[in-house]
Amino acid sequence: MSEIVPQNGKVLLTWEDLWVTASSLKDGNKAILKGLTGYAKPGELLAIMGPSGCGKSTLLDTIAGRLGSSTRQSGDILINGRKQTLAYGTSAYVTQEDTLMATLTVKEAVYYSAELQLPNSMPKSEKKQIADMTMKEMGLQDAMETRIGGWSGKGISGGQKRRVSICLEILTRPNLLFLDEPTSGLDSAASYYVMKTIASQCQGRTIIASIHQPSTEVFSLFHSLCLLSSGRTVYFGPASAATEFFALSGYPCPTLQNPSDHFLKTINSDFDQDIEEGPTSRKSTEEVINILIKSYSDSEKYRAVQSQVAEICKQEGEVLEKRSRASFTTQSLVLTKRSFVNMSRDLGYYWMRLGVYIVIAVGLGTIYYDVGFSYTSIQSRGSMLMFVATFITFMAIGGFSSFVEELKVFQREKLNGHYGSGSFVIANTLSAMPYLVLVSFIPGAIAYFLTGLQGGFEHFMCFALVLFTCLMLVESLMMIVASIVPNFLMGLISGAGIQALMCLSGGFFRLPNDLPRLFWKYPLHYVAFHKYAYQGLFKNEFEGLKIHDENMKGLIKGEYILKYKWEMDMDYSKWVDLAILLGMIILYRLLFLLFVKAGEKVKPAVRAIMSNSPKQIKSAETFAA
Repeated sequence: MSEIVPQNGKVLLTWEDLWVTASSLKDGNKAILKGLTGYAKPGELLAIMGPSGCGKSTLLDTIAGRLGSSTRQSGDILINGRKQTLAYGTSAYVTQEDTLMATLTVKEAVYYSAELQLPNSMPKSEKKQIADMTMKEMGLQDAMETRIGGWSGKGISGGQKRRVSICLEILTRPNLLFLDEPTSGLDSAASYYVMKTIASQCQGRTIIASIHQPSTEVFSLFHSLCLLSSGRTVYFGPASAATEFFALSGYPCPTLQNPSDHFLKTINSDFDQDIEEGPTSRKSTEEVINILIKSYSDSEKYRAVQSQVAEICKQEGEVLEKRSRASFTTQSLVLTKRSFVNMSRDLGYYWMRLGVYIVIAVGLGTIYYDVGFSYTSIQSRGSMLMFVATFITFMAIGGFSSFVEELKVFQREKLNGHYGSGSFVIANTLSAMPYLVLVSFIPGAIAYFLTGLQGGFEHFMCFALVLFTCLMLVESLMMIVASIVPNFLMGLISGAGIQALMCLSGGFFRLPNDLPRLFWKYPLHYVAFHKYAYQGLFKNEFEGLKIHDENMKGLIKGEYILKYKWEMDMDYSKWVDLAILLGMIILYRLLFLLFVKAGEKVKPAVRAIMSNSPKQIKSAETFAA
């Protein structure tokens, strides 16, 4: 335990004159946050509140260092009075969406996360102890053996999922915790218990949460409140003093009404309704918001915030140091085990595909049953092998939806620093291999022996291995597509389209010598894995084969058929084609890793380039107005 609990461990976070603008072709530059100043202290829960679109999540993302590359930011964000990045293990971010593996139980999810995050020097028993203690702190002890659940089946409740998400992020005992809409989608009771659990974690920890519309009970849990409207600060200070501020500004909270409801109704500019100031006087929402903003900027609370920020900035406290975590090897092994378990329980990942493949293999085998050695069997063998190399492998995109869900978990965990991209790529490759062996060898054997292709162990092994490599190549291709096109439907269409183009240039539908040279032959024919799959399967089947020619009353050698009918490259053997396919798997996986890594490096660089000075952003806002 001593290795993950900080010695001082206190984080003071300040932001001063913070501006954020988003640029788009349609609207140009639009300011989302406008000159915000505030702070968060250890042992306190700071709530960021405001109507939809006021900039709550943007403020949270900005101070957590998670802004997108299309935004520009300016202003000072200091940690303990210094400009420093949030090192691994010192902060955690819980997103609004609960991105969890539906097939795992609560205990499995937390245990795997503990093994991934906690250092190798810590004994496994201590990691389990920390995991058990954290689950108990979050009130999950009764749900430990229950699967998280998702589309495939009912699991734990929404409130429990939210607590699991928090649980995974506080295993390293971070000093700073960010939560984006932690009560989103929960009823009032679940919201209260979730926020009560979060508030109980405040001891020595700085917690910042964006929240939309809390109940009275939830509101009473907040220590500090940052109230926003249209990117401007309406109020910042103790949550308990917000009602008094509104009353002094001329907009008291009605008796027996939830204070947060009153605040949001008063400052919501989406519905431009007149607000009563007295029996006869009424003002528009926009006017009321401007009055409240001016009232805050002229108040003692605003000056107190400014002096508090200045005081914190002068202190220059401790530099946050990155904490140790599990080694690359440990992370790869744990991820492989977790992914293997997920694949075994997710029916849509491989089991449904295996069932469909067996049905297709039986259909393929019965259509071409005992194809024989007549002249007509040349075309039948070619069509059967083409179907295997093209359409059966094409159907490997069926696991794309399950992979996208796993990729979402990976992106969340990678962003929070649990592990790197290399560990994920290795783990996904190793965990998928046993299932792909089943999916290729069982249906492959059915189709192969029912059709009556060349006998012999070597021939069948080559056939099954080519099928295996093709399936793995398609999965690797879809991984690359998923890293570029995160949308599920667009990714599926893109992957299918790429495969269709490769299939057309593979050398079966149009023989290699007849392919148009521009694009189809050079380069696509040599880039498409179908070329090497066709060649490997065709060489495996026709080499050494003798076909009876009824017209010539003789035998035709398979090598002759390969060279003159199918126009295959006979300069190298089928094993070379198989080796090329294996090399392409490695290349595709490396490309996936490269795209993910490029995203990690490019986004911060783009963000740095896009950053403007406060004057530039303020000018843009004035121009937009």
